[in-house]
Amino acid sequence: MKKIELNGSKRQVIGKKATKELRREGKVPGVLYGGKEVKHFVIDEKLLKPLIYTPSVYIISLNIDGDKHEAILQDIQYHPVSDRILHVDLLHIFDDKPVVIEIPVVLEGLAEGVKAGGRLSLEQRKLRVKALPVNLPDTLDINISHLKLGDSVQVGALSFDKLELLNAKNSVVATVKLTRAARAAQTGEGEEEAK
Repeated sequence: MKKIELNGSKRQVIGKKATKELRREGKVPGVLYGGKEVKHFVIDEKLLKPLIYTPSVYIISLNIDGDKHEAILQDIQYHPVSDRILHVDLLHIFDDKPVVIEIPVVLEGLAEGVKAGGRLSLEQRKLRVKALPVNLPDTLDINISHLKLGDSVQVGALSFDKLELLNAKNSVVATVKLTRAARAAQTGEGEEEAK
C-alpha cells in the first residue's frame, strides 16, 4: 500500500477559540486515536491535500514533534459552505491488529457485453475490507472481461488473498447495462430469425 509522510505538531490548547485561531492560520486540528492514548495534533492544511483529494488510499507516517506513528485516515470534516477541511481523525494502526478501510476498485479487461453494445457501469468505487496493514492492497482489481449483456459482479463472487470483504454479499460492484442500440440490435436479430 502507498505511504505518505505528514508532519504535525502537538496541540497545546484545546477549545473553540484556539481552534478558530488555528484555522485562521491555515492549520487543521486533528486527533490520532486507537493507541494507548488519544493524541491531539495540528497540521498544515496544504499538507493534507495530496492525501485527501485523490482516489488512492494511503498509510500515513505521522510525525508529531518527533513522535512517529503509522495511521490511516478515518474521517474528515469539511466546512459546509467553503469546503475547507475543518478536522481530521486518524486511526493508529499496528502490524498485528487488522484494520477496516475502504479500498478503490479497478476494473480490468473489456467486457463481452460492452463489445456487443452494452454500457459498463461501476456501481461501487470502493469496497470495505478488513485486513492486517501489511496485506492491504493499493486497489482491488476485478476482471470483467467475461461479463455479457445484463451480467453483473457481486461482492459475494469476489475473493482476495489475506483480506475479508465487509460489503453485503449481494451488493453489485459492476454491471453491463443494455443500451437502446443493443436492445434494438437484439430485437432486430429476433425479427430476422422469425422470418
